[in-house]
Amino acid sequence: MSTETAFRTDDPSLTLADDGQARIFDIPVDLAPPHQLLARITGWVGQGGPPRRVMYVNAHVLNQSLEESSLRDALEQADLVYCDGYGVRLAARALEAPIPHRMTGADWVWDLAALCEAQDASVYLLGSEPMVAAQAAARLRQRHPRLRVAGSHHGYFDLDSPHAERVVEDLNARRPDIVLVGMGSPKQELWVQRTAPRLDAGVVWTVGALFDYVSGRVPRAPRWLSDNGLEWIFRLAVEPQRMWRRYLVGNPQFLGRVAAQARARTDGDGAPTPLR
Repeated sequence: MSTETAFRTDDPSLTLADDGQARIFDIPVDLAPPHQLLARITGWVGQGGPPRRVMYVNAHVLNQSLEESSLRDALEQADLVYCDGYGVRLAARALEAPIPHRMTGADWVWDLAALCEAQDASVYLLGSEPMVAAQAAARLRQRHPRLRVAGSHHGYFDLDSPHAERVVEDLNARRPDIVLVGMGSPKQELWVQRTAPRLDAGVVWTVGALFDYVSGRVPRAPRWLSDNGLEWIFRLAVEPQRMWRRYLVGNPQFLGRVAAQARARTDGDGAPTPLR
């Protein structure tokens, strides 16, 4: 049996969850390819009820989820969690789990814009530094002139501040179909967990540093790097002060945790090694 489909269900840290999901470090990760995920997400627009919550995991987010229970709770309670990083695919392969497709924001955002344009769905960009979200919205509109951008706002506010309340008021006044939230992890997931029930929106979606790429503020890695799981090297070179700890400390930590789980699965008693 190939590693694309082989999995075990006797390890509580790694099981097949609902149809089309695999639990990696106790987080349910959807296995569907990007075009199916985008169709599902845009299909939630206009259905009514509380906003659907869409989140992603990569090595950095999974590391944080093992250290912050509030982030883990937000991921476990999301309506959809997808893979945005080769580290997750590497972990799945090492642990003989179903391997999820990778869906990275700087690629899918243009397809999302086209789908929203076709079905007249509006988007709101929340996050990044002041003016960056607005610049990203402008570039989306350049390629998709009929895309309805309900608004944009930076992500530099405290979650418990009066400013946060004004953001909620602005969102509800504009009633976007999809809210893209790019504040970095875990702030963005905690904001969604806390705020989504109060929003008049169809989908609330965490997107990390997406607006930096769409606006042109941060360059993308060459395709030959990103397609081979080496985009982190480019990001480290471009933003060393911001990224060194995530990659030079976080990546080895993540690999160590994966290795510990792999060893635990081969132990005679089958007892999983606690993750730290």
